Amino acid sequence: MEVLVAQYAELGTPGILLALFIATFVSEDLACLTAGSLTAAGRIDLASAIGVCFAGIFVGDLLLYGAGRVFGARALSSRVAARFVTKERLDRGTLWLRDRGVSAVFVSRFVSGLRLPTYLAAGALRMEPKRFAIYLAMAAALWTPLIVGAAALWQLALPGGAILGIVTAFVLFRYAFRLTDWKRRRLAWGCVQRIVRWEFWPIWIFYLPVVVYTLVLTVRYRGLTFTASNPAMPAGGFVGESKDEIYKLIRGSGITRQCTLRHTKIASELTQDARHRAALRFIDENSLSFPIVVKPDAGERGDGVSIVRDGAQLRIAVAEHEVDVLVQEFVDGVEASVFYCRMPGEPHGRIFSVTEKTFPSVIGDGASTLEELILRDDRAYIVAKKYFERNAALLLTVPAAGERVGLVDIGSHSKGAIFRDGGHLRTPELGSKIDAICRRVPGFFFGRFDLRAASFDDLKLGRNFRIIELNGVTSESTNIYDPQYSLIDAYRILFDQWRLAFRIGAANARLGARVSTVREIVSLVLAAKAPRFASGNVHPLHRIP
Repeated sequence: MEVLVAQYAELGTPGILLALFIATFVSEDLACLTAGSLTAAGRIDLASAIGVCFAGIFVGDLLLYGAGRVFGARALSSRVAARFVTKERLDRGTLWLRDRGVSAVFVSRFVSGLRLPTYLAAGALRMEPKRFAIYLAMAAALWTPLIVGAAALWQLALPGGAILGIVTAFVLFRYAFRLTDWKRRRLAWGCVQRIVRWEFWPIWIFYLPVVVYTLVLTVRYRGLTFTASNPAMPAGGFVGESKDEIYKLIRGSGITRQCTLRHTKIASELTQDARHRAALRFIDENSLSFPIVVKPDAGERGDGVSIVRDGAQLRIAVAEHEVDVLVQEFVDGVEASVFYCRMPGEPHGRIFSVTEKTFPSVIGDGASTLEELILRDDRAYIVAKKYFERNAALLLTVPAAGERVGLVDIGSHSKGAIFRDGGHLRTPELGSKIDAICRRVPGFFFGRFDLRAASFDDLKLGRNFRIIELNGVTSESTNIYDPQYSLIDAYRILFDQWRLAFRIGAANARLGARVSTVREIVSLVLAAKAPRFASGNVHPLHRIP
């Protein structure tokens, strides 16, 4: 910054003022802070610094208004314009302008993230130029002296430290100013909550102690015996297991269709049109109707799972995957996970844990947008970006008073579903039913069922439920995400789970089941980490308006 100040000084006063005027078109904030630094250094007087920055800001904002007026909202939402302002921000600025009228022009100057979209929207909506200019001038007349003067005082408080002073002022100003926006404050506080509350930690951080513990167990059992816990699944279902093969395994055991869901696997090698035709043929042959579930054959943690509600969404869902996908019958109702285990040779197994799943929702008040309702919710704001992603087309809509809006329809904690310990669902009737199913599935001893039922009362009675998925050895005992459990409790449950996996696998190994090698496990992990979707982890269906 000292070099920058020196370069400005070499220009002479007229050159400095011209350079500052032009600099406001690049970064208003940095130009004002630099003007304050030059004032403190005695290069220009304070009145000139404030005046030239005011002029640059005023002219620049008028140009934004002019761009919105000339090109209109349609042009401003084009791909080129989206590099400078997203459609979401432009829509937000438009909504802000319509709700508050011309006063929004004044207020947006002091609220982070609203200047650019509001001024563009003012032009696109053809606000009266004279009124716009008056409010703009009033806001800039307050804003500019505040920033330039504060920068000058800051610089005087740190004599000889031009770089430190101006950089520190810029950083503090930018972050403090961003927090003038309520939305950004809520998102920032949500970020803090994700750090404080272990439930929301990234999986690679949370599982570090579990990885260490499995290494200890590997030494104790002299091998990766957990990979033999389910001889019917590759590596016990460690990673990348085929859902299609597991469904066939369940069906082949003679379990009645009332407990399973119809599905078909569509190969990734087919053309997009062929995949779409195959999906439609499956729906027609089985007399199904929308909604329909589309998901990767070897997916995990809800990645790429979509509930599609019409033919257009179906085409996108089956076309965009780079891997084999399943098109599956959809069944409505309550959802729960049941974790089961059985020692080889024992006549009966037991339920290790039950998780009750809740699909979060918000209730409209007739005035707030869906985005605002999410951010106001005591829990939803913590993972707001996940809900924003899945409801992108509805964020700026205003639900009617009393209207309930679901935020997520996938029973995955990583996607925003709420998990509670379902111990109250663990009844002798449910245990007997699950045990009967599992004993009929050859080579399965340890894993988690994801179930949907007409009601939780039906589930407790072991009736009227359908198997959505069956997962192998790396299934989580997902009841750990209940807030009643501490971090220590969660690790205790997971350590118990992994001890069982190693014990069951060791028992199967003594009976002749094969234990996978480290090299095989590494190969499976690397294969599972290959790109799954053409557009990354965010499924394109989430962006359908």
